[in-house]
Amino acid sequence: MSSDTTDKGAFSDRLIDTVLRTLIGGLMKMPFERRTALMGSVVRKVIGPLAGYRRRAMKNLALIYPDMAEAERRRIADGVLDNMGRTLIENYSWRELGERLQGAPVHGAGLPHIAEAKAAGRPVLFVTGHFSNHEVPRQVLTAMGYEIGGLYRPMKNKLVNEHYAKTMTEMSGPVFAQGRRGTAGFARHLKSGGMGTLLFDVAVPEGVLVDFLGREAMTATSAADIALRMDALVVPYFAVRTANGFEVFIEEPIAHTDPATMMTEMTRRLEAHVAAHPEQWFWVHNRWKPQKARAAATIAPGPGS
Repeated sequence: MSSDTTDKGAFSDRLIDTVLRTLIGGLMKMPFERRTALMGSVVRKVIGPLAGYRRRAMKNLALIYPDMAEAERRRIADGVLDNMGRTLIENYSWRELGERLQGAPVHGAGLPHIAEAKAAGRPVLFVTGHFSNHEVPRQVLTAMGYEIGGLYRPMKNKLVNEHYAKTMTEMSGPVFAQGRRGTAGFARHLKSGGMGTLLFDVAVPEGVLVDFLGREAMTATSAADIALRMDALVVPYFAVRTANGFEVFIEEPIAHTDPATMMTEMTRRLEAHVAAHPEQWFWVHNRWKPQKARAAATIAPGPGS
């Protein structure tokens, strides 16, 4: 890479970071409800269209729902962008978000299993997707007295990543950037009897092919691999954004079998929420990215197979 290209990239990163810091700084001076609504509107009307997020969401919606009316796809895409903006500023406002989550409905079929694991010193791995605000269940469990670390994918813009990662650390437990070093740290955290969370619904170059919303999607087996190696309890959790805040689902644990079967079950859990509230999933991800080496992948079983 030439120094000219590097300089342009560095300038772009600094510019984006400065704009984002200025925007967030201004919004943080507003009341919580106003700042979240405004950030949702800014991403929906300005940032999303300019950055190509709306176009990508519409493309993915057309791939999965080819018979859906254009107007309905646009409605969902608008909801996706609005949710993105709200989620971003909510996580910078995590203390105020936590206050508003007090009394939120919690469907806690998995709660007794979590308490039992904690008492026994058994690691707990929470798994979720980029759905609604994926940090909300961690906030709710933190308020119940649990400390939950996280494994996350760093943003390409290191300047933005630095202050965004800080918000996750302050919220509950240590966070680890994906990569050899970060994954090793996350594994040590679990091995000591800790709790951690991992998002599994991103495109990866290799893994297992799992049917997601009717299309094969290459899926990393990291969550299942870590759980099997650490004998960690695997608990899917999700939050659903509602007119009054959030509804939280702490689901039944996923049985230890083999990585392909476990990743398929995790995907089924996420799929159910996406089908019910499509506007709350991150359709901006290129989740069904074509893979060059499909023949080498294991095709995970679908329902009824």
